[in-house]
Amino acid sequence: MMKASKRLSPLGAVGIALGLAGAFVGHAANAQDFAITGVTVATGDGSEPVENGAVLVRGGRVVYAGPASGMPATGGATAVDGQGAWVTPGIVAAVTTLGLLDVGGVGESNDSSARNSPFSAALDVAPIVNPNSQHILVHRAAGVTRAATTTSPSASIFGGQGAIIDLGADPDAVMRPRAFQMVALGEQGGRIAGGSRAAAHVLFRNALREAMRLGEDAQIPGRSSDRPETDLGDDVPIDPRLSGEYAERAGDVLLTRFDASALVPVVRGEQMLLVAVERASDIRSVLALKQEFPRLDMVLVGASEGWLVAQDIAAAGVPVIADGLDDLPQNFEELAATQSNIGRLAAAGVTVAINASAMENPRNLNQFAGNLVALSRVPGASGLSWGQALATITSVPARILGLEGRAGALTQGAAGDLVMWDGDPLEVGSTPTRVFIDGVEQPLENHQSKLKERYRDLDRGDLPKGYVW
Repeated sequence: MMKASKRLSPLGAVGIALGLAGAFVGHAANAQDFAITGVTVATGDGSEPVENGAVLVRGGRVVYAGPASGMPATGGATAVDGQGAWVTPGIVAAVTTLGLLDVGGVGESNDSSARNSPFSAALDVAPIVNPNSQHILVHRAAGVTRAATTTSPSASIFGGQGAIIDLGADPDAVMRPRAFQMVALGEQGGRIAGGSRAAAHVLFRNALREAMRLGEDAQIPGRSSDRPETDLGDDVPIDPRLSGEYAERAGDVLLTRFDASALVPVVRGEQMLLVAVERASDIRSVLALKQEFPRLDMVLVGASEGWLVAQDIAAAGVPVIADGLDDLPQNFEELAATQSNIGRLAAAGVTVAINASAMENPRNLNQFAGNLVALSRVPGASGLSWGQALATITSVPARILGLEGRAGALTQGAAGDLVMWDGDPLEVGSTPTRVFIDGVEQPLENHQSKLKERYRDLDRGDLPKGYVW
């Protein structure tokens, strides 16, 4: 189960991409070479499953996935008879708190938020991810092989810097540290910022301005504000000091040095910004921020009313990690929530994945995807095809997270992350029988599976068994 180190240096976007390529190469020495035949194969790229399929993995990477008739020579790869199983890419879960908590209700074991911290955007989950967390073990057994994990906004609208992890049984879970920044706008952001969305937007814009200034020159020079005002087409022109062109008061800052520094790559577009937002009007406001901060690499998270502004989102080219099956509003910003949200977003041309944070357990992602398939058969509803639905939990989240071609799809050269299922993976009753990450087979045992075996044949007259494992 040993794997090469995946931890990367904090480089820029190009450097990160090159570093990832190198990290995948590093697994070759420890991965298994195997060829699976006699299976139904779904590659996760949006296409439909292929019966009588085959998969070849060599050196930790996918060499082939498709009809058995097209399988290349397997050389010395170990032959595996799939016996009618299904094979898919590993599930990519975004957004989660995997590895950050043991018991949600026990504060000492829960690092998923930091409501009393003086820091916000600077929070970095990379040093605290626990690869031995039972949540990771349970989700690995459910077919989740990679995830985006992050703390939640609590003390500030900024949640901090999330990481991309793999769920392999080794001590090095972090695949890409500081992969993205998390911010909450809408109701949650307004509540945190002082009770109004207006406060959240001012706080957000001020934070990015401070980061921009810090990135340009830490020694902020005082300059006169007697300059032409910036015309945004309003009746009352905006003060130039609010447009970010001038900074007279070097000491007039709200962010700590750490938080401002953490936002510099965000405002430069070098670090992805995940924006939690639900209401249609809030989504429009978020999209408009691109006019003011054109380099922002934004992804919408939640977007329960996204279908109402699907054309605007598509035109902006902003991906969405959307709630899958909200059918009733849980609050006022979700009054137009519908189970057809993802289907309508996809139909409008939006790149959309299912939001794992909208469910209690990301291990249920495949069930949510299956429900979207069923929804396509309901008159008047908008769902997804089988291939599209699988893609929303595999290749699409991988693409959004910058892993396209490397994870989430059984394409040539991708990581050997694959799951063998005992049936259609989008059916509720199907479970994984074998899971591979980087071509290495993973253990599926966890606390829950041990409990199941322990009490499977418990007689009514038995006394409670001792806790011996």
